[in-house]
Amino acid sequence: MHLESLAPADFGEFLAYLDDHLADNGADGTPYFQPLPRGPRHFPREAAEAFREGLQVGVGQPGWRRAWVVRERGGPMLGHVDLRALPERHATHRCLLGMGVHRDVRRQGLGIRLLRHAEQWSRDTDVLDWIDLQVLSGNAPALRLYDRAGYRVVGELQDMFRLDGVSFPYTYMTLDLHRDAAE
Repeated sequence: MHLESLAPADFGEFLAYLDDHLADNGADGTPYFQPLPRGPRHFPREAAEAFREGLQVGVGQPGWRRAWVVRERGGPMLGHVDLRALPERHATHRCLLGMGVHRDVRRQGLGIRLLRHAEQWSRDTDVLDWIDLQVLSGNAPALRLYDRAGYRVVGELQDMFRLDGVSFPYTYMTLDLHRDAAE
C-alpha cells in the first residue's frame, strides 16, 4: 500500500471514499465513529469546502489542513489521516487529528501507520507541539489504537451526543509530540 498526500485532483474521489466510510458508522456491529446517526451519510458540503480550502492554507494559519491517503497503487483509497488547525486563536501549536480505515483493511496495521506518518509530519513542521483528537467513548477499537500509539486521555464529556436514541460520551486524547518522541 502506498501513502500519499491528498492531491487536489483527487478530492472528489476522497469525498466518495468518506461517504462510503460514513455508511459504516454504527452499522452492522461497527462502533459509532462519527457523531452522526446511522444510515447513508454524505460529508457535508460546507465541511468539504472548508477541508478543500484548508489544504491550501499555510500550517499555523487559521483554517489550515493537511491530509494523506493510503491506496494500492492505482487502486481505491483504503484509509486516510488528516490534521487541522484548532479554531482557538492562540492554539496554533496544536492540531486536531481525524482518520479512518476502509472496512476491508481494518486490523492490518494501517491505523498505526497513518498515525505515525501524521506524527512525524507534525514534528517536522517545527510549528506543532501537540496532536489532539476526539473519539466517541464507545469506539473501543479506536481507543485501543490511540492508547497503544501513546495518546493520553485528558477528559471525557458525558452525554455529549444523542444518536439513534442512545447517549454517547466523548473522549478527549492528546499526544505531546516532543516528550513522546523521546520515549
